[in-house]
Amino acid sequence: MGSLLPLWLLLLLAAAYPGGGRAHRRRRAQVQGSGGSSPVPSETPAAFWVRLRPEFKEVQPGGSVWLNCSTSCPLPEYSSLSTQLPRGQTHSGPGWVAYQLLDVRAWSSEVRCFVTCAGETRWATAKITAYKRPRSVILEPPLLVGSEYTLRCHVTHVFPVGFLVVTLRRGGRVIYSENLRRYNGSDLANVTLTYTAPARLRDFWKPVTCHARLSLDGLVVRSSSAPITLSGLAWRPVSKALASSSIAALVGILLVVGAVYLRQWPLVHNQSKESRVSAG
Repeated sequence: MGSLLPLWLLLLLAAAYPGGGRAHRRRRAQVQGSGGSSPVPSETPAAFWVRLRPEFKEVQPGGSVWLNCSTSCPLPEYSSLSTQLPRGQTHSGPGWVAYQLLDVRAWSSEVRCFVTCAGETRWATAKITAYKRPRSVILEPPLLVGSEYTLRCHVTHVFPVGFLVVTLRRGGRVIYSENLRRYNGSDLANVTLTYTAPARLRDFWKPVTCHARLSLDGLVVRSSSAPITLSGLAWRPVSKALASSSIAALVGILLVVGAVYLRQWPLVHNQSKESRVSAG
């Protein structure tokens, strides 16, 4: 019996802890792995980021801009910039590349920077907007011709014209508006809006203003003219010439009537004396 007791104990321990030796070995291996000097290298490349700054940039039409593409990849395999804008100089350093873009004339351009690291390619995006607020919005004094008056509004040095809306307001109410989307030029331009309306007494003493609005996909730029009051209408040269002609004609008529009267005055006077003599 004494010789069987150790065997019985061994069988009991084996039944209570199946695979205990293998579990112990696994635990030991795990401890050694977590405390080792270097982990087993992974087949998946480490995550990295790509940034393009500034993400949004506004420039004057025809101007230039610098964009900086940076990455956290320690050893980039390849980097590039995708854009339709003309490119200028390029400077680079550890983890970054700076690109110069020239002659920006498209009102909105998207630029992408690509970086490849450990076989994986990532990118970042930036948006460049080129526009020019009108240098001035000028409303001329109204021009009166007959029973109509004409308004002219000048919007100077504006871009892009295709996104411009010009509006005339009288007394706060819109009387005319025009969208210039049909224009697609890539240069600064001057715009003149002409509007003709009947001259009505109820419109006098009301301020008239001209408004220019650029609507650029959420970016709205507004400019306005100084107000002009329709007070009897501030006559322009043509109206003044008509008024002068009318006054000259009236003066001429009065002079003719006066001359005829003066020529007939002696005859009328003599006739009056003869009538008094015959009556006496």
